Amino acid sequence: MQSSIEETTPAGIAGHAPAGWGELLSGKNGLYALALAGGVTLHAVNMYIATTVMPSVVQDIGGMDFYAWATTLFVVASILGAALTARLLKSAGPRGAYVVATLLFAAGTLISSLAINMPVMLAGRSVQGLGGGFLYALAYGLTRVVLPERLWGRAIGLISAMFGVATLIGPAIGGIFAEYGAWRAAFWSLLPVSGLFAVVAFATLPRSSWDRNERVSIPVLQLILLTGAVLAVSAGSLSQETLWKIVGLGAAIFMIAIIAVVDRDAKARLLPRRSFSLSTPLGALYLTIALLMLSMQPEIYVPYLLQHLHGQSPLWAGYLAALMAIGWTVASFLCSRWQEKGGDRLVVAGPVLALAGLVLLAIFLPIHGNGNWSLLAPVCLGLILIGFGIGLAWPSLVTRVYQSAPSTEQDLAAGGMTTVQLFAIAFGTACAGMVANFAGIAVPGGVEGAANASLWLSVIFALAPAIAVAVAFKVIRITGGKG
Repeated sequence: MQSSIEETTPAGIAGHAPAGWGELLSGKNGLYALALAGGVTLHAVNMYIATTVMPSVVQDIGGMDFYAWATTLFVVASILGAALTARLLKSAGPRGAYVVATLLFAAGTLISSLAINMPVMLAGRSVQGLGGGFLYALAYGLTRVVLPERLWGRAIGLISAMFGVATLIGPAIGGIFAEYGAWRAAFWSLLPVSGLFAVVAFATLPRSSWDRNERVSIPVLQLILLTGAVLAVSAGSLSQETLWKIVGLGAAIFMIAIIAVVDRDAKARLLPRRSFSLSTPLGALYLTIALLMLSMQPEIYVPYLLQHLHGQSPLWAGYLAALMAIGWTVASFLCSRWQEKGGDRLVVAGPVLALAGLVLLAIFLPIHGNGNWSLLAPVCLGLILIGFGIGLAWPSLVTRVYQSAPSTEQDLAAGGMTTVQLFAIAFGTACAGMVANFAGIAVPGGVEGAANASLWLSVIFALAPAIAVAVAFKVIRITGGKG
């Protein structure tokens, strides 16, 4: 029986006294926060290392047509990891789950570092993504389990902020090694850190936190369709024929529609009931999250475009590309305070700022500037605005997901949020690859191809935050102004 909106939206946290950072970062809460944030940091640093070194990778081992695939397959594997997280937690507990996730991540890192061609690199990135998906989903899933509700907003802000920490570390590692022609060493540097984190997680997290007899079902058909949708777009992007690109995109949309039908009545579901309906809080929230994630996906080509259009070195191109994440980090810390006073405004302001950022990129990124800061400055501002907008809305959106889920589907809602986010990233990177290849980034390539690709990427992906603005107003209306 379908529940009404009021029935599926439990009371929020308005009655709690505002929680400070001191409470989150001290005592047992502090140890848990260290473990949860540490796993996300490892995952995020790797993402920025990979993004920074990819131009050097394709220059060394080839495979420009598959440039976006390195990210797409990484994120597809992350989706599978996120979906399997509940099963891993049941069998291994929080402590063991983190160790398994870290070992998988390290194995994929090693394979990537030894790649002699693009297929081996894609295999390594896939294994890396599986481990990274576990680490990312575990952080969000365990936040609700090990921390009191009044700290959820702060904890989510902290987890989001780890991507900002990664922007200081990842581009530096990737850029320095890339400039010296040693991109493999950038991956090797993650291996000892992975081992150290596994020890910290094992020593910090509880052995078990729930009933091991609880049944955990895996939505196998839906996951196959999700993977197929992403791969259909990716496969279409490889063809020089527009018809096959359209076929790939159409097949992806068709599979997503099937998922919505199948998941509605399935015993093992990806999302809570009625999550595919925009008339429900969760449906509107998940769509807003997906659209905001789509807004970021031109980012995977930014280091390449900055090197070829604006004369930046691998190190500086990596750092400038990371400005999105820096903006997200700053906004996450600021809005954890603002959220208590005006969460509704943040939900709308976020996509508006992201849209403004993409408009700036569409105007200034395609211009061949050779390091001219009169062109680079607005590009940097655009990147910051995209990340700041997403970070501004993010804690409010995630908290509302927790609050809007029925009490019997809290775990599914938390895992579903991660699945939606990761699918949007995977689908977005696949679409970015399609747009960039269509615009000529590989053929004819060079400055002309890079300029065309930067324009088309910015314009096409600006549609996502534009739609998100309208959906955000609906979120406010049906979630009752909470979060």
